[in-house]
Amino acid sequence: MSELPKPEPESDTQPFLALLPNLVTMIGLCAGLTAIRFVLAGKFELAVILIIFSAVIDGLDGLLARRLKATSEIGAQLDSLSDFLNFGVAPGLLVYQFALAESEKMGSWIVVLVYVSCTCMRLARFNVTQNKAAVTGIKPPAHFVGVPAPAGAMLALLPAFVAFETGAEPAPPLLTGAYLLGVGLLMVSRLPTFSPKSLRVPKAKTGWIMIAMALVIGALLAWFWLSLILLTAVYGLSLLHSFYKAFRHGRG
Repeated sequence: MSELPKPEPESDTQPFLALLPNLVTMIGLCAGLTAIRFVLAGKFELAVILIIFSAVIDGLDGLLARRLKATSEIGAQLDSLSDFLNFGVAPGLLVYQFALAESEKMGSWIVVLVYVSCTCMRLARFNVTQNKAAVTGIKPPAHFVGVPAPAGAMLALLPAFVAFETGAEPAPPLLTGAYLLGVGLLMVSRLPTFSPKSLRVPKAKTGWIMIAMALVIGALLAWFWLSLILLTAVYGLSLLHSFYKAFRHGRG
């Protein structure tokens, strides 16, 4: 009777590329933490730039994990916790210190607490949805449910973009607080919102997409704050379109 082959012992090493997505996530986390440091130092423009950088990193780490087949439970949890800090805590503190701190008696800190809590709930709901899709094998919808956390952070920072571009004082605290509260509620809403994953680009149009990207990068380098205002406004228009579609579907 022949002996069964012995299982190969598990290796105590792994390829360095398997660590790359988590290392990229850590870079984004460090950027978010440093943004908070600059907020406390009153260097708001540098803080905003670091939050935007962390948003770019957030899209990169997940893409690397999928392409390198290096997804892991630890990586997913690390990414979620990093997103909470980068797109919840950091923007909330920045808007508070930049535009709301002088109106403490009006309850401005409560608005920040609501915004950060909404970010946390948005990320928790996303994680649950992804886990259910993995267990059941049912493909998640091509759209997001509610505004995703990185987009919510960019919307929350719009008052800062406008102030940096115009050189004017921040908007009145009451207006800024109401706006920040609205952004938080949009994140936890059930509104179907745009997801880049749903885009399909015809191969014949690839060159035009590259040219358009070059134009966007050039505009960001030449007119940074104005370009961010316009990009945020375009996303806001997409939300209005989503509201319109949801309203028509509800009436249909």
